[in-house]
Amino acid sequence: MSDLRKVNIDGQEIEVDGAMTLIQACEQAGVEVPRFCYHERLSIAGNCRMCLVEVVGGPPKPAASCAMQVRDLRPGPEGQPPEVKTNSPMVKKAREGVMEFLLINHPLDCPICDQGGECDLQDQAMAYGLSGSRFKEAKRAVDDLDLGPLVGTAMTRCISCTRCVRFTTEVAGITQMGQTGRGEDAEITSYLNQTLDSNLQGNIIDLCPVGALTSKPYAFTARPWELTKTESIDVMDALGSNVRVDTKGREVMRFLPRNHDGVNEEWISDKTRFVWDGLRRQRLDRPYVRENGKLRPASWPEALTKAAQALKGAKKPAGIVGDLAPVEAAFALKQLIEGQGGVVECRTDGAKLPAGNRGAYAGTAAIEDIDTAERILLIGTNPREEAPVLNARIRKAWAHGAEVALVGSAVDLTYAYHHMGDDRAALQKVVDMGGDDEIKGKASLVIIGQGALQEADGAAVLAAAQTIAANTESGLIVLHTAASRVGALDVDATNEAGMDAISAADVIYNLGADEVEIGDGAFVIYQGSHGDRGAHRADVILPGAAYTEENGLFVNTEGRPQLAMRAGFAPGEAKENWAILRALSAELGATLPYDSLAQLRSALIEAVPHLARIDEVIENEAQAVEAGPLGTATFRNAVKDFYLTNPIARASQLMAELSAQAQARKAGKIAAE
Repeated sequence: MSDLRKVNIDGQEIEVDGAMTLIQACEQAGVEVPRFCYHERLSIAGNCRMCLVEVVGGPPKPAASCAMQVRDLRPGPEGQPPEVKTNSPMVKKAREGVMEFLLINHPLDCPICDQGGECDLQDQAMAYGLSGSRFKEAKRAVDDLDLGPLVGTAMTRCISCTRCVRFTTEVAGITQMGQTGRGEDAEITSYLNQTLDSNLQGNIIDLCPVGALTSKPYAFTARPWELTKTESIDVMDALGSNVRVDTKGREVMRFLPRNHDGVNEEWISDKTRFVWDGLRRQRLDRPYVRENGKLRPASWPEALTKAAQALKGAKKPAGIVGDLAPVEAAFALKQLIEGQGGVVECRTDGAKLPAGNRGAYAGTAAIEDIDTAERILLIGTNPREEAPVLNARIRKAWAHGAEVALVGSAVDLTYAYHHMGDDRAALQKVVDMGGDDEIKGKASLVIIGQGALQEADGAAVLAAAQTIAANTESGLIVLHTAASRVGALDVDATNEAGMDAISAADVIYNLGADEVEIGDGAFVIYQGSHGDRGAHRADVILPGAAYTEENGLFVNTEGRPQLAMRAGFAPGEAKENWAILRALSAELGATLPYDSLAQLRSALIEAVPHLARIDEVIENEAQAVEAGPLGTATFRNAVKDFYLTNPIARASQLMAELSAQAQARKAGKIAAE
């Protein structure tokens, strides 16, 4: 039940929920209130005092608008709505005083500070502060922290807003940061000088309102006004986080999160944020042809001719769709290979996902449903590694009282859960429990990971998950690990024999699948952006664009189509992925019927109409999967090394360093160390 209250803000009367804080009510009224410590997605600290407002008829002093609720206000003497002023002389004086205090110890670092140009303290000092300072004493200095290779620190700039502490403990679920000391000696620090152990730690860079926490890899490389900003989609996992790609010239300088309540809120994982150095290294920038066992550079006409000859002479051609391919490229590859009498496959990890049954491969629930869930069952997944931002969402539901249970390997998920067991017998037990009315009355979800579907009885595991969802009236989320998988399944880039049909092929067209071992004997045409495992096995290499270098459609794990926009151009002679397939089809004499991306998208939407519904979660019907009996194996998680899951990440020096650090942490210390 909502408790609506009227409130008068700067002469404007609005009606808001009584549980709202004054700062939120002011936002609804379109009135800007400055703040440093307040953040919509973190708990309220009320310690920067920048958001002071005047409550008419209240105490004769300004009130912190972030910590006072609308229902706490007293009505006027004749019952009129309570009045709040945000620009009275009292408020102006209070803000100037607060800003003066905040700047007492803040160093004059602006010319060399990485936050310059996008700094809340700069902006608010200009808008709400005094023109000069009365402080003549010596400023205090604080030692910098070592938080690891991602977050650079300059703690003398810190204004103790505690946003980083609240984020790491509440959202990321780690306890390494805190505030020690009191008064002048208060400082943000990491306990026992630990480095941060979380794959969401980069978000504290965005949260920091001053230059105390900055991005170490990006430090001193660009200023915000030099960058071209492109709104796009992340492909490092299947969540489809909304990101902004900042480029300087032809180079990607950084990735920043964009707010999207339905997908990633305003967080992104560290792999998403810092993988940009992998876009510069190990790139394929010209075609190659294998001659006498060695790859040599070739021209486009030569490479296309050789690829076309191989496909023409093939008895059993096959195509495989890699994890980072946009839907358009998967669709074009399917048309090209099936036109030659071949088969295609996108389930390169062997997951038993049923083609044509969208309710089984994209699930029947939205990511947003996690927020309101009261019971969550995880099957064969470690969301902390497979989709860290989704895991933070589960943690938020848990913090609000949701019960979480796990069937699978016991891992640290940053929140408490009931461990039901780690094998198929434990899953069968949950199926046998059925669903009583108490469970049915609660909002509940079943989240199944790819690790559970990759074994021989993957279809039976999926059928069991569907049974549990049906028994308990739960939504089903299939947590994918590959950004391209749901889109490729939507265009039906599959065949009945799965990967077995690929191993029997004599010519294989590999569209960026670097996690697949291709045996000897087959002629391999590799199209991709990086010189990874796929390129080493190839007989012809056709260099393609990476996800920041072409416009592409990606469907995320909940089945939401989203557009990744081009932020730069592919290096050297590399071309857009769909264009390479179109050029090869002309060489084969079986020209695909489109000459532009717009025409290709029209054909794609004609074949799969729901792909036109950009940024909508399409409702899927729960169709039961036909499956045999469950096996006896224990569940294994799909992601072995979070930082090295795809060719772009493996080309990144920073990801290699983070991976090595994570391995060292897991190894643990021996007593004598």
